[in-house]
Amino acid sequence: MRRNTLTLEQKIWLMISLSVILTVSFSSFLLDYFYQKLYVDKVEQTLLQEGKSLASDYHGGEVSETFRKQIEWYDEKSTAEVILVNNPRELSACLPFDIDYQSLISGKDRAKLLRGETVTKIGYEKRFHRKIMGVIIPLLDDHRLQGAIYLYIPLASIQELTKEVAMIWLPLAALFVFVLLIAGKRLVRHITGPLKEMEEVAYHMSQGNYEAQIPVRTNDEIGKLAKAFNIMAKAVAEEDMRKREFLANVSHELRTPISYVKGYSEAILEGLVKTKEEQRKHVQLIYREAGRMERLVRDLLDLAQLEGNGVPLQKVPLVFAQVIEDTVAKYEPFLQKKQITLAVELDHDIILEGDADRLEQVVQNLLDNAVRYTPDAGKIDIQLRKVSSKSCQLIIRDSGKGVPKEKLAFLGQRFFRVDQARSRKEGGTGLGLAIVKQIISLHDGTISFFSEEGKGMEVVIELPIYPE
Repeated sequence: MRRNTLTLEQKIWLMISLSVILTVSFSSFLLDYFYQKLYVDKVEQTLLQEGKSLASDYHGGEVSETFRKQIEWYDEKSTAEVILVNNPRELSACLPFDIDYQSLISGKDRAKLLRGETVTKIGYEKRFHRKIMGVIIPLLDDHRLQGAIYLYIPLASIQELTKEVAMIWLPLAALFVFVLLIAGKRLVRHITGPLKEMEEVAYHMSQGNYEAQIPVRTNDEIGKLAKAFNIMAKAVAEEDMRKREFLANVSHELRTPISYVKGYSEAILEGLVKTKEEQRKHVQLIYREAGRMERLVRDLLDLAQLEGNGVPLQKVPLVFAQVIEDTVAKYEPFLQKKQITLAVELDHDIILEGDADRLEQVVQNLLDNAVRYTPDAGKIDIQLRKVSSKSCQLIIRDSGKGVPKEKLAFLGQRFFRVDQARSRKEGGTGLGLAIVKQIISLHDGTISFFSEEGKGMEVVIELPIYPE
């Protein structure tokens, strides 16, 4: 199939040109129409009116000399040529001028005259170099054709009628068409310019360059499209940066455990480990680093599934307080080991529509952080309360060392750690809060962090309540 190779600019320019041509053509049609209606028809009506007025003075019988003289007198006064024909043979002849051989009285015309009807003839006359209009008025006596009155007049051409106007109108019309075409061309460039720039930017984006921006010059649909395109380009650039950072972070996170596993494995394989105690120690380190890689991969898969809706949530009405209590029960040994005081205040009347496993994962990740960063003999408070008829809040507060204010905005970003060295040592992947934020978002909730360095951390989660 042959494709249309015209560009958008060429198509719009062609449409404008065709519009101008159609407008001029339509104007010519209207001019010809008005010429016919306002001039030709008016001349015909005038000739018929004059002819009938003259014929009204004929009262039957043969055409008298007095009537003939009356016609001759009127011929001298009238702008039209008036001829009286009373010879029946002449009724089959032509007008005094050969009007393109179309003015002969045919049998059909004679029949019309016998019925008392008038006949109109229009034809081209060489002597006048223009068209001639003639009308024939019958003179009847008891349905007998005694004669006829011919009235004819040269028709002025449309150019003659509009000569004075044309001298002014034609140059103005030509200037108007010229200006219209030039303005149309500029308009087309104005419309298609941003589209061409979008095409170039899109091409650069396909090559991995997201820095180009389309200048926004107007506030119309094209300008709004340019703004939207710039926003999209910025979003794509940010997403590309996030992917690059994500890959860099994954590579960085995996590099350390992989290097440990490789190093300790080589030491065992090359016989550098002499005693069973050393061998056991190396195997334990390999097992620890393998576990860290396993947790990292698990969290990555979990986050990818949540962000891509790979695993849809199984939402059902549930008692949120029960989910929290079941999760807290798993941490009693860790709390006792660090002698952490736990205060729990839960509203058991709060019902949510949610995925119990995912909400338990949220509470578990937050308690992991709270227990990890709360010092021995510290305190953790958990509170679930209703804040309105439509929402509730889960608040988890610890007495740990807190987070600097400038780092609060980064909490929940993938691989972000407040304390890089300590987090890795304690086995954190840096993805826990990112998973929490995604689960809360899928439940139409929000999460906020409040902290001052040295004064602990407070996490506030707000979720919609199941309609009563």
